Amino acid sequence: MNVINIAIVDDDKLMLSLLTDFLSRQSNIKVNFATDSSEKAIDKFKSQNLIPDIIIMDLRLNGMDGIQFAEFLRREYGSIKIIVVTSHYKKSYLGFMLRIGVACFVPKKIDPKELLEIIHSVAEKGFYFKDQQIESIRTQISSKSQKPVLSKVECLSDREIEILKLICEQKTAKEIGAELFITQRTVEGHKNNLFAKSGAKNMAGLVLFAVQNGLINLEEIPVF
Repeated sequence: MNVINIAIVDDDKLMLSLLTDFLSRQSNIKVNFATDSSEKAIDKFKSQNLIPDIIIMDLRLNGMDGIQFAEFLRREYGSIKIIVVTSHYKKSYLGFMLRIGVACFVPKKIDPKELLEIIHSVAEKGFYFKDQQIESIRTQISSKSQKPVLSKVECLSDREIEILKLICEQKTAKEIGAELFITQRTVEGHKNNLFAKSGAKNMAGLVLFAVQNGLINLEEIPVF
């Protein structure tokens, strides 16, 4: 049996680690790389020429979200088969996911053994759908499929939320970088993502967004 080359993209570090460990122990699966952002995955494609057979990813990612990333992959790397494993699973999204080139769409609570079955089916046939998903797909394909809509907060990665809270504490990019052991440039990149995803125009807007969405209490904001 041919080795299946896999890439994993998920902003959940624990999920990333567990899935990488599980798949790496399978005799006919090779994990080419695992990363927490779509941009880092694209960099792997370009700089190291690591083009996997299958990419397993979430809808919520650092950088481009899963929908944008799937559309990008279909345009630029059409040979890569996409498996979306997400906590934002809804049957009503199946038709849309199929339209943008996703080969399989399942919830994160999936059993590991079933995930292996999915990987082999997608590698061999190019797709995998459960029996109970087929009728939903048939109905949605014949009508306008619902596009998955994540709230602005749901679109934020755990790291972006962490940085947003530190911004609300009036910490500079340099201070945030030192606290999180990342570079100042990386912090600035996350800040740009926060502006794009929240719709805020400035730092005050980010603080307002955090307060309005319950990410921080007004009492937690230091006053100087």
